Amino acid sequence: MCTNIVYEWLKTLQLPQYAESFVDNGYDDLEVCKQIGDPDLDAIGVAVPHHRRRIHEAVRRLKQADETAAGLYFTLEPQP
Repeated sequence: MCTNIVYEWLKTLQLPQYAESFVDNGYDDLEVCKQIGDPDLDAIGVAVPHHRRRIHEAVRRLKQADETAAGLYFTLEPQP
């Protein structure tokens, strides 16, 4: 079994059984996982409706965390 960030993420969602399928389908990084949609879940083999909802909600939270973190960065270049 793989032990990477995606496995850990799925474990927190109580869905570690999908970890190998995620990695086999190229979802081996959370940045890639942020792009998951219904066709991707079909390809990965996530058929249980509440598992799909749990993953979609987690993806939404990952994207939201990015938006929040984006406000923490600043540039030292002059603004136009």
